[in-house]
Amino acid sequence: MMRPRMPRRMPLAVLLVTLALPVGGAANAFWSASGSGAGSGAAGTTVAVTLSAGTPAATLYPAGAANVLLTASNPNASPVRIGSLALDTSQGAGTGFAVDAGHSGCAVSTLSFTTATNGGAGWTVPGKVGAVDGTLPITLTNALAMGVGAADACQGASFTVYLAAGP
Repeated sequence: MMRPRMPRRMPLAVLLVTLALPVGGAANAFWSASGSGAGSGAAGTTVAVTLSAGTPAATLYPAGAANVLLTASNPNASPVRIGSLALDTSQGAGTGFAVDAGHSGCAVSTLSFTTATNGGAGWTVPGKVGAVDGTLPITLTNALAMGVGAADACQGASFTVYLAAGP
C-alpha cells in the first residue's frame, strides 16, 4: 500500500507555527500588562530678575534723545523672559529718574522715558550656570528724552533711569 505523500514544506510550516506561538504570547503579555504606582513632583520658585540702574549712552540735551543701557541678571537655573521695561516711579524720589549731586538744579521733570518691548519680542535672560547668574546687556534705543524747556543747570548732568520689568 502506498502512503500518501506529505509535502516537504509541511514540517517547516508546523515548526514555524510552533515557534511563533510562545513569541506572540510573550509580546501580548508585555503590551497588555497593567500596573499602578505613584509619582510626585514639585515646582521650584522663581526669583525675580534684577535690573541695574539704566544710564544714558550719550549726553542729553534739550529736545534730544539717548539710548539707555542696563543689565538684567537672572539668579534662576532656567531662562526668564522680560516682556517690557517701564519707568519705575517708586524710585528716584517718585519720578523714576535721578540726577547727579553736582546738578541738583536740573529738574528731572523735563525727562521722559518710552516703555520698551524690544519690538514686541521682549528679552530672554539666560539662566544661572553654576554659581554665576545669567546676565543680558540691554540697549533701549532712544528711550530717554529731554524736553525743550530743560534748564541750563542740566548741562553736563549724569542721569540714572530706574526701570521695572513687566510681563
